[in-house]
Amino acid sequence: MFSIDQYAYSNRLKGVHPGEKIAFALATLLIALVAPRPLTPAVITILMAGATIGAAGIPSRFYLQLLLVPFSFLIAGIAMIALTITNQPLAGLKGWHLLGWTLGVTPGGIHQAGKIFLKSLGAVSCLYFLSLTTPMIDILTVLRKLRAPALLVDLISLTYRFIFVLLATVNDIYTAQAARLGYASLRASYHSLGQLAANLFIKTYRRSQDLFTALTARGYGEELQVLEVPQPFSWPFLCLAAAMDLSLLILALVT
Repeated sequence: MFSIDQYAYSNRLKGVHPGEKIAFALATLLIALVAPRPLTPAVITILMAGATIGAAGIPSRFYLQLLLVPFSFLIAGIAMIALTITNQPLAGLKGWHLLGWTLGVTPGGIHQAGKIFLKSLGAVSCLYFLSLTTPMIDILTVLRKLRAPALLVDLISLTYRFIFVLLATVNDIYTAQAARLGYASLRASYHSLGQLAANLFIKTYRRSQDLFTALTARGYGEELQVLEVPQPFSWPFLCLAAAMDLSLLILALVT
């Protein structure tokens, strides 16, 4: 999480207007979801990976590690879609037979599972492009300009902040326990892990109260006031993004 935030502030596309990156990511994501054939999401996955690694300068090893995170969920999901359990004969069904029931796969099930897998992977690559190239403060700035409710924007901002508070608290407790050999054995690890879970809520709650006190001391009212850095539109990026999305839309329609 910390690395994602660091790359969002230090990538080569940081100076591009956040509205352009948000529009490009969301438009490409929509094309990936509505494309009738799996070829378009596969191309989107490759293009967004190229844009994230090549244009933004995100290390390829780190990007591939991020892609491995949703793989376990995707594999489990498509396995349930591909597998068929039935006691009726189906065309093309191949698998194991037991007590009159068949557990196997059909060509249609495999095709549907592959299609959903590629669509999901294409959508994830679009979101990774946005999260790795655009800081959260810029996304919130765009939401304010779009007249999103102030309460919603503040909730997103505070929730995002509390994620880092939670992670920092976990890291502090774990470091203190490890320094006292709290994870030297399996039994000690279970004991330390239980103490970490028990103390995490209390310490996080106290830190959230400290954060609220700091906000109140700085004149917090009904809306968080944040300085906005004006950023000009990047016409080369805008034209390239429009041409890419148009090409993907044509590909989706043709296939």
